[in-house]
Amino acid sequence: MSALDLRSAQKVLDSQPFSVLVGARITGFGDGGATLDVDVRPELQQQNGFLHGGVLAYAADNAITFAAGTTLGPAVLTGGFSIQYVRPATGHTLSARATVVHSGRRQAVVRCDLFTVGDDGEQTLCAVAQGTVLSAKQP
Repeated sequence: MSALDLRSAQKVLDSQPFSVLVGARITGFGDGGATLDVDVRPELQQQNGFLHGGVLAYAADNAITFAAGTTLGPAVLTGGFSIQYVRPATGHTLSARATVVHSGRRQAVVRCDLFTVGDDGEQTLCAVAQGTVLSAKQP
């Protein structure tokens, strides 16, 4: 990928079989940020009807990595991340919104807020994540 833009970011996401399985899409990309959306459906819920925590973690990880890619370039890998679940995720769409907090030559620190969007359009914070992303580009 030579140019970093929303369309090329979606192509990268579409090349990940798990992302296709989950039905993820990039809805925002550039200037130190990325937004990844997933439609909530029964196959992604846990036994109590809430969106599974693993889906939230997946969305946070990918949004964090894509956001870092806007500053470090397309060859990046997650170095690690943590997630704090604030409340059970219900609604019709999960939206993971990541913003680069700091970016250097070889790594970026990124924060991600995860919201669910209800049928009425109301957004509810359900988790907060932070991660470190490393450049995979050879020096």
